[in-house]
Parts: sequence; structure tokens; C-alpha cells
Amino acid sequence: MAEAIVTLTEAAAFQIKDMMKEQEEEHAYLRVGVHGGGCSGLSYGMGFEHERRDDDIEFEQHGIKILVDRNSAPILRGTVIDYKQSLLGGGFTINNPNAIATCGCGSSFRTATNAGTPEQC
Repeated sequence: MAEAIVTLTEAAAFQIKDMMKEQEEEHAYLRVGVHGGGCSGLSYGMGFEHERRDDDIEFEQHGIKILVDRNSAPILRGTVIDYKQSLLGGGFTINNPNAIATCGCGSSFRTATNAGTPEQC
């Protein structure tokens, strides 16, 4: 297994495991990636997947097998994924040290070397 590209906090890992159980995806990988779009140019993606691709980097945290494709890896390196609970509910937060600009929605960003493909909000 490779070095971790992103870090899951214990709260995020607990929530992801709970979601995997609810959706009967206990044996799936968690895919974390970046794609073009959003008002700042890049957007995060997270989901469950059963197949590993040739260009994937695989690592494990808190018992969760994580996949990041090689194109997303440099953009995500050092990112911390957390889960916060509030009176209005809960949600994942993403702290990416490579992001130099973010959108008000919190899910769109750009880096110094990758502006992505900005869209209208």
C-alpha cells in the first residue's frame, strides 16, 4: 500500500463506515478525487467503488481502503477530511492546503497550478 494522500479524521471514518453499512458497501473502496467544475474551477468527489483502476493509488486509514487516481493525488496531497455535527445536521469538511481560492459553497476550489474549468454558480 502507498503513503496516504488524504487523512481521514476518526469522526469522518466513523461516519463513512456507518454509511458503508447502511448502503451495504462494507467491502467497497472509498474513492476520493477531483474533477473540473464548480464556480472556482475544481470540485471534490467522494463515493464507494468496487473496482481498482490501473492509475489508482491505494492506501488504508481507520480500516477503510481508499483510492485516489494519479491525476488527483498532487491536488489532494495533505488534505484532511473531517465530519462535523451541528444543530442543523452534519456534513463532511475538506481542508486542502493546496487550495488558494474556494467558493462560498465550500466544495469548489482551485490551486496555484490548476484552475480547473470554472462554471457559473
